[in-house]
Parts: sequence; C-alpha cells; structure tokens
Amino acid sequence: MKRLTLSVATVLAGVLSAQKIRQRVQLSRAKHRSLAGHSRMARRMARQVANYHFVGDEFFAADGAPGDVVAQRRAGFDALSALYRQRFAKTAAYTGAAADAIPDVRFTGSYRVPFQFSPVVREHLSAGSFYCAASGVMLTDLDGNEFYDLTGSYGVNLLGVDAYRALTDAGIAATRELGPTLAGLHPVVADNARRLQAISGLDAVSFHMSGTEAVMQAVRLARYHTGRSHLVRFAGAYHGWWDDVQPGVGNPVAAERTYTLADMSERSLAVLASRKDIACVLVNPLQALHPNRNAPGDSTLVSRRAGAKTDRAAYADWLRRLQDTCRKAGIVLIMDEIFTGFRLAPRGACEYFGGIRPDMVTYGKTLGGGLPVGVLCGRADLMKRYRDDRPADICFARGTFNSHPYVMGAMDAFLRRMETAEGQALYVGVDEAWNERAASLNARLDAEGLPVAIGNLGTIWTVNFLEPGRYHWMLQYYLRAEGLALSWVGTGRFIFSLAFGDDEFTEVANRFMAAARAMQRDGWWWRPRGDAGKALRHRLMREMLRSRFRKG
Repeated sequence: MKRLTLSVATVLAGVLSAQKIRQRVQLSRAKHRSLAGHSRMARRMARQVANYHFVGDEFFAADGAPGDVVAQRRAGFDALSALYRQRFAKTAAYTGAAADAIPDVRFTGSYRVPFQFSPVVREHLSAGSFYCAASGVMLTDLDGNEFYDLTGSYGVNLLGVDAYRALTDAGIAATRELGPTLAGLHPVVADNARRLQAISGLDAVSFHMSGTEAVMQAVRLARYHTGRSHLVRFAGAYHGWWDDVQPGVGNPVAAERTYTLADMSERSLAVLASRKDIACVLVNPLQALHPNRNAPGDSTLVSRRAGAKTDRAAYADWLRRLQDTCRKAGIVLIMDEIFTGFRLAPRGACEYFGGIRPDMVTYGKTLGGGLPVGVLCGRADLMKRYRDDRPADICFARGTFNSHPYVMGAMDAFLRRMETAEGQALYVGVDEAWNERAASLNARLDAEGLPVAIGNLGTIWTVNFLEPGRYHWMLQYYLRAEGLALSWVGTGRFIFSLAFGDDEFTEVANRFMAAARAMQRDGWWWRPRGDAGKALRHRLMREMLRSRFRKG
C-alpha cells in the first residue's frame, strides 16, 4: 500500500510539474519578442549600457558619413546653434539656473536625444523649459518668442488653453464659499459622479488627484475582490509610473506580480483563458497607434521609427475578443482612458472602438477642466471597499486632496460644457478632419521626397521616419526654430487641441515642411549605400561593446 501511495504521489507530482511547465511555456510564447515584451531583459540590458558621448567630428559622423557630409552637417549645426543663442538666450539661461533645484528639468533636458549626443546638444541647442504666457494655440517663452503649441499639455489640452482658463475660473467661482476646505464633499461632487456614471455606463465613481493614483486604485480593488495576485499589461503600454505597471526600464525593482503580454495576440488570449492567478487586465487604447511598442520618444531613436498607424477596425475586434475572454475567465477588464477619454468620442475609446463595456474605466487629464485629476469608474461590486461578513477586511484608498472643491468645480464646468450642443458638435467629423490633415501633410512630404510621414490617432500624432538614420532626433530642433513647441519627447508625439482651425493647421504644416527641408539641406538624412539599417546596427553595437569593455 505504501508503494502504491508513493507511486500515486509521484504521478500527481509529475502531472502538476508538467502542467506548470506548460503554463510557463504558454506564458513565454505570449510575450512580444521585442524588449518591450521582456521587461526583465530590458532592465538587465539597460544596466549594461556604459556612458559614452561624441565630440568633435565624431558627433557629425556617427553613421559613417563622408567628410563633405560632415562639413555640411557642421555648418548647419553651427547656424542653428547661433540662432538658438540669439533667439532663446533668456529662456535657456533661466532653465540652466533652475536645473539643479528641479531634477525634472535636468532629466528632460538630458534625455531629449540619445545619450551619446546629449552633452553637445545641451551646450549648443538649449532652448529652455519655461514659458510665461499662453493664448489660443500659442505659447510664449521668456524671450518673447511665440510657438504653436503641439505639446497639448501632455493630453490635458483638448479644448484649447483659453477654454481651460475659463473652466478653471468658473469651477473656483462655483465652489468659492466652501473654498479649499477638505472636511467633507462639496455638493458638486455628487453631480460629477452622476454624469460620470452616465458616460462610463458603470455604477460607482471614486476621485483621485492623478491618473497614476486612479490606476493604482483600480488594480488594488480588482485584486481585493478576485483574490488573485497578478495584473496583465500589454507590451509598450503606459499606465503611470508606479512599480507594478512599469516593470521595465525606469523602475529600480522587479514587478513580480505583473505579466507583460503581446498586444493583439491569440497567444495572450490563451494565457488569459487558462491561468487562475490573473486579477485584471489593463488596456491603454493609445496603443492602437503603435501596438507592442513603447511610447515613442526621440531619446531612443537609433535608427528609424516607422509603421505607427491606427487600424481602427482591427483594434476594435481585438478589444471585443479581449472583453469576451476576460468575462469568461472572471478577470477584471480595466480600460485606462486617462489619455484618450473625451478626446476620441463623448464616451472615449470605449465608444470609438465600437462600444466596449469594461468592468472599470479610469479617466483624467482633460476631465479636470485644467486642474489635476484622476477618476475611477467601476461596477458596484468591484468598487466596494469592505466586506459585509468580515468588517476588518477592507481595501483602503484615500488621499488628502481627493475631491478637492476647486478640482470638482472645474470638472463640473468641463462636463457641463461637453453636454451642450456646442460641446457635442466638437465630435462631429473630428476623426475624419484630423485624418485628412495628416494625409494632406503626408502627401506634401512624399511629393518632396522627404523621408518622413505622420501616423495619428485623431489629434494624437507621431512622426514616422521612413529610412534608417542616426540623426532623426535633430528634427525637433529645426521644428522649434520654426516656432513649433514640442514636449520633451520631441517628435515622438504631437498633441493638438481642437482649437486648431484650418488656418492654424496650415501654418503648422508649412512650418513642419520648412523644418524637414532644412534637415535634408543640412545633410542629416544622408545614408550609406546598401543596407543602411544593418550598417547602423552594427556600428552602434561596436560602439557600445567598446565603451562597455574599455580599460581605464
């Protein structure tokens, strides 16, 4: 009998072991093959990259360009540097003086371009990080230079800065009697909750001070109610900067309870259908523009950036199948609409992609009417923070400034505005209009043989570089010289407000064309014969290995 018992135990152990191995293999196959899909590998590789930078002619010949092209680039760079010194002197000086006291200024200034080029660029092409005025679609720096605002305030500015100035004023005026008192809730909070229930189609609402906090609460509640440990995010997607949703480069610790799977993948659906430890799936609809890729930025441009485009029908089909899989598996589906909410459609990406009905939705950015905000909407059973039968088992989430009266007032003003006929009219034909604008600029670029094209998701644009090249990041500096203000990620993302009319857009397009022509004229888009991409990759690998293992 003992032998029989041992034999059965051995068989069971073998079965369990084989099952774990199958699950492990299944999970590995569901990861995207890029570094965006392998966060641990990305972190390990990042730690192995040694610092080095280019000086002198090295700066202009990092792609092996011949002497005449190096001279052409140097002349263009010197002319651009002289323009920056003359035009942006006060703003650059003010930024330099503040950099040590404000680490974010130091960081963004250092990482606007690939690190090899950063020291020379910071010395000669510093335009600064400060502005003193905004009006319409324009920004004004400390030197009095005016720029068309393509930063979009990182997604906040949907309606235009003048609209948010009015919304903020109205919100503060409506809540002035209570003022910045946090003893309880202003009545407008209940009004906002009712409107958000209608917009989201969900039962309950919680208010926070940032999108990151709203996502944190969503994941915490999903784990609390499912009793499961892990969350799923898709390769390249951004959900804030806290540990579990940013498991790769930028996070000093490993995210042990996070699975990063491939977006739009049947293998990922198979993992979701079979594993029993997954509490929730996070979806950032912005990934429809660049599935399985990190948010684009010039600091990581070492070759080309191409292929960013939105296949609306394909992504909508993916979301429907993802929704069905999560429902059957008892997994909480969370749509992270911090960025896309209210930008693509009145009900955000859920409506834009065909009526997706998630279990939870997070909102933020523009919803605050210009003030900081994060919001979580969810099913009643998922939003409950305690158990009736176990009173000490709670899911805590509070914040001192949650539901701040001024923020709630500005949100109320925003939501009321979007309910008006004028607000609803903003969405009529908006997607088609911005797609046509992107197409018109692409046609102009193609006609002149410039190796650049635009990819877009409505008013959210990214610049695709169609040919391999080591210097694509230089375009952001020519764009600024033409009076276009970009965020610190450079050409990776332009965010337009709906305040851009046809005349304003035409001017932006003309300036973009002028900047692209200057890039070409100054030789930055020279490429070697043969397989330029392969040559650049080999050159970069040799550089990094030489830097990593050099002595002394």
